[in-house]
Parts: sequence; C-alpha cells; structure tokens
Amino acid sequence: MTKKRANALQRLLRFMPENKQATLMLRIFGFTKIPLLLYVRPSVIEMSDKKVVVKIPLQRRTRNHLRSMYFGALAIGADCSGGLMAMRLIEESPHNIALVFKTLTAEFIKRAEGDVHFTCEEGDAIAELVNEAAQSAERVETPIHVTATVPGKLGDEPVAKFTLILSLKKR
Repeated sequence: MTKKRANALQRLLRFMPENKQATLMLRIFGFTKIPLLLYVRPSVIEMSDKKVVVKIPLQRRTRNHLRSMYFGALAIGADCSGGLMAMRLIEESPHNIALVFKTLTAEFIKRAEGDVHFTCEEGDAIAELVNEAAQSAERVETPIHVTATVPGKLGDEPVAKFTLILSLKKR
C-alpha cells in the first residue's frame, strides 16, 4: 500500500468505532496476506488493551457435516483473537517484531451450533512479551488462552478452549 493510500485510510478510520476499524484491518490483512482468514468472515466485537473478542459466523463456509462449526474454522477464530491483540501491540511498538504461533492445543467441549465468539483476555501478558521481544535478540514465547462460546445458544458456557504458544522475535 502506498503512503498516500495509507494516509487516506487512516483519515477514514478515525471516524469509525474501534471494533469496526479492527474488523476492516483484519479483513484487509486477510485479503492481502491470508485469504483463508477472509473466507470465514471474522468480525471484531470488542477490542481493548486487555481483551479481544472476535466472532466467526456459522454459515455454509464454516459448517461441518453435523451443522456445527468445523474445527478448522474454530482454530482460525482462536488465531485471530490471540493474534489480533499481539499485532496491535507490535504495531504500536517502534520495533520491527515478527509474530508466529508455535503450537496450538485445543479442547472441544461441545458442538458450536451458532455464531462463535473467541475471547482472549491476555493483553497484559502479550504486552509484556512484546516489550521483552523488543529488548532481546532472542525469540520469546508465552502461552495465550482463548475461550470459544456461542452466546446465542449457550451464553457464557465454553464450547472450546485453546492454548496457543505466541512466539515473537525482533528482526
């Protein structure tokens, strides 16, 4: 993206709520870097310094043969929730830091038979890791926990829990 286009986009974004800005940026990232991300149509419901909530709708694209959310779509939601907060903090940092998830562990508790919300409340741990990566030449890692719920059907009862190992390194 050229600087002129980036500046025009930034001016436009100032007039949008933060969750809409984050959704737009997530979708642009999906379009330009990870098309599969764009395919499942994630939306940012809430974004703060401590918490990110991403929603993936249950639709034909994300369903399995049992009409619940396919585990691959669930993994994408966990990735988006944990990764979005890390990307935001890295963007705010003056340092060039590379982000990757090293491992993913999932516990599927119930079938996700509706739109799924992925909640990551690891803002403090991620901010600390970004600061640590900025100070070190070595790769640094921390576990990030994400909980998936279907508020439309089950309220706050988890349908899946994820642990992702976030790995950062200063370039």
